[in-house]
Amino acid sequence: MTPVEEILDLARWAPSGDNTQPWRFEIVSPSHFVVHGFDTRADCVYDLDGHSSQLAVGGLLETIGIAATKFGRTATTSRRPDTPDTHLLFDVRLAPSPKVTVSDLVPAITVRSVQRRALSTRPLTGEQKAALEASVAPGHEVVWIEGWGPKIRLVRLLWRNAGLRLTLPEAFEVHRRIIDWGKQFSDDKVPDQALGLDPMTLKLTRWAFASWRRVDLLNRYAFGTWAPRIQLDLIPGLACGAHAALVSRDPLQGIDDYVASGRAMQRFWLTACRLGLQLQPEMTPVIFSRYAWQQRQFSRATWAHPLADRLRSGLDEILGASRSQRAAFMARLGLGPRARARSRRRLLGELRFRRASD
Repeated sequence: MTPVEEILDLARWAPSGDNTQPWRFEIVSPSHFVVHGFDTRADCVYDLDGHSSQLAVGGLLETIGIAATKFGRTATTSRRPDTPDTHLLFDVRLAPSPKVTVSDLVPAITVRSVQRRALSTRPLTGEQKAALEASVAPGHEVVWIEGWGPKIRLVRLLWRNAGLRLTLPEAFEVHRRIIDWGKQFSDDKVPDQALGLDPMTLKLTRWAFASWRRVDLLNRYAFGTWAPRIQLDLIPGLACGAHAALVSRDPLQGIDDYVASGRAMQRFWLTACRLGLQLQPEMTPVIFSRYAWQQRQFSRATWAHPLADRLRSGLDEILGASRSQRAAFMARLGLGPRARARSRRRLLGELRFRRASD
């Protein structure tokens, strides 16, 4: 591999919502390549404004910069402003420098993963929190939700959020598409063994996901959301060292703001990995709250919009109204084993950008 290919081979491990990997790479020269950043607004209820994908692209660009240090290079990135929101273009130029030192986050790039199961309730140490806060400064701050009282209040919010997430018709279509059944690893989806469900609930979920009618039947008459809410939200929400919200110092108003927050998100996540902490994103309360602020019609189910507004009010109470509107990322974290099942990534050759004429 050339240095550019080696850098991109590391960078492709950056996180993205449901392992969508909304990027492609166009190598122009040994020192210049273009990142094509796409979004999933056309078919994903969690990305209707493109901001979730913009966060992911920001995480990718940050990973490129970190990976470049392994090969003694700096990476300078600029976004082309005259491109549509749905197809962003970033020019990345590499330059060798004797002053470059290898980032201590490089080893975490490929081992960073999502841990959806219970973690230790041991509180984070002051040193751990200071390192995580420093990783996102000065453009972002970390708001900690820790201690049993605050965690219980957040878990109540997560419980209500799960009720919306698990009964929304549009979310069902996303979940059915992205789960890779019977798998421990998946290159382009989320393996079912990484979801955090027990075997019986997993079998029932697989049966139900054959059709929306089955899901709706379970939800209406068999308390269908209770088992996944307990396993995916209640237990993990309490069994962790802390929850954290990554809050931008300035209002999040456009593409560049979300890309910058994605960069900070990836530094935070890789730093947590370097410290031996496991992490699980908690993004849907942030997303649905943002839809409520925007008064966005995100579902054909009219009952969903008042629930999203309740989530917005709950997040305001936990973070403060000003901070909640500037929240870019939320997660729970703590000590624990690495996930035994995880999403992998498409091979670099599959991520090459190909023009229609190619």
